[in-house]
Amino acid sequence: DQKEFKILEERSRQVADAIIKESGVKVHYQVGTMIEVPRAALLADQIAAVAEFFSFGTNDLTQMTLGLSRDDAGRFLPDYVDEKKAAVFKDDPFQSLDQTGVGKLIEMAIAAGRKARPDLKVGICGEHGGEAKSVKFCVRSGMDYVSCSPFRVPIARLAAAQAAIEAK
Repeated sequence: DQKEFKILEERSRQVADAIIKESGVKVHYQVGTMIEVPRAALLADQIAAVAEFFSFGTNDLTQMTLGLSRDDAGRFLPDYVDEKKAAVFKDDPFQSLDQTGVGKLIEMAIAAGRKARPDLKVGICGEHGGEAKSVKFCVRSGMDYVSCSPFRVPIARLAAAQAAIEAK
């Protein structure tokens, strides 16, 4: 919540400012937070009053929002995605962002965060940041960046370019 983040923000700035003073090198930096649990997403307006950016950790946020363990999902998730069986999810939510559940929570957090801080930078990190459908969601949601594993960067760049073209 805001109180916890404020404590950590102050400590981070004290350490950073001491290092800057000691080294004599001026560095512009921002202090922000990972949004990895549903409670943080729900309190985004409060956190954004202090945080300069949000980075949605979609791997953990997916697990906690859906109440599913990524490690255990392999035993039952194929049935949840199989159209001939349960078809609970259109895609594996650990590979492609669950836009109707986790995505809605992210969009709510972005809106609340930017209402409190209009210049708030937002993005995602994790494997979803390199998956085409997820990147397109990020562009549509007004995110400023995506972060992903190096081998996924070409996919992420292509998906972001396609989404930008589609938006025009």
